[in-house]
Amino acid sequence: MIVVVCPGQGSQTPGFLTPWLTEPAYAERLDALSEAAGVDLATHGTVSDADTIRDTAIAQPLIVAAGLIALGGLLADGRVARIGGIAGHSVGEITAAAGAGVLQEDDAMHFVAERGRAMADAAALAPTGMSAVIGADEQALLARLDELGLEPANFNGGGQIVVAGALDALDALKAEPPAGARVIPLQVAGAFHTRYMQPAVERLAAVAAENHDVSDPGVTLWTNRDGSPVASGSAFVHLLVGQVSSPVRWDRCMESFADAGITGLIELAPAGALVGLAKRALKGVPAVAVKTPDDLPAAIELIEQAA
Repeated sequence: MIVVVCPGQGSQTPGFLTPWLTEPAYAERLDALSEAAGVDLATHGTVSDADTIRDTAIAQPLIVAAGLIALGGLLADGRVARIGGIAGHSVGEITAAAGAGVLQEDDAMHFVAERGRAMADAAALAPTGMSAVIGADEQALLARLDELGLEPANFNGGGQIVVAGALDALDALKAEPPAGARVIPLQVAGAFHTRYMQPAVERLAAVAAENHDVSDPGVTLWTNRDGSPVASGSAFVHLLVGQVSSPVRWDRCMESFADAGITGLIELAPAGALVGLAKRALKGVPAVAVKTPDDLPAAIELIEQAA
């Protein structure tokens, strides 16, 4: 059983779309996705610098568009019927929603553009950030977070938990981490997936209420909320709204993949982070990171072998 996974914010790097845009079909698709999002994704995916594409309002539609382009090449010729399911990490859930048929691609791009702007505006209300904590005992870490007024944002599995909140509290955590833990500050614009994003939830609820064409998923679709499969398209969109202020349980998603009998994992562009997490949590499961079109043949072969 092959599972396709869609990465989240932070996976983008300067120029990462350049190899895709040498092929006219992918360039044309990106133009259409750019128009739907109202963002010049071709420029940001090829020549914009790291600081520019770190902007939440740019990064999020850029990542989803990259995933949709890669997905189009991966699942052409009826291969969508040969995968076991799809899931996304944070903003990657919007890519997954489109891949599963819950949202049309134009609606997905409109939604992610609004999400990026709403989260950027919420982040601007207070000086906050995020840090990755590696190797901590989970209960000891959660107790320390309570002391400092911080929150867990991403449970990534493999001993990695991303935490978020006020910058001074993150500094205090780095100065006095739980025993055996390393704290690594992340270059992000705010405390995503925490209470600080509640203003974005309210804005996205209004976006979700617009006249989008929502369908039930055509393949198994797992949610970040708790790793469970979601059979209702409208329920998944509701989860997408609440997700921006609640923790990403990627650890539970990977547990669900294992329980479902995963035999291979394919990460869409801009790939690498989720394959890395899978190597620790899903030991022995073959994985392909689709970073450029040159990686598609290996990914397609993985699907064909499992068919």
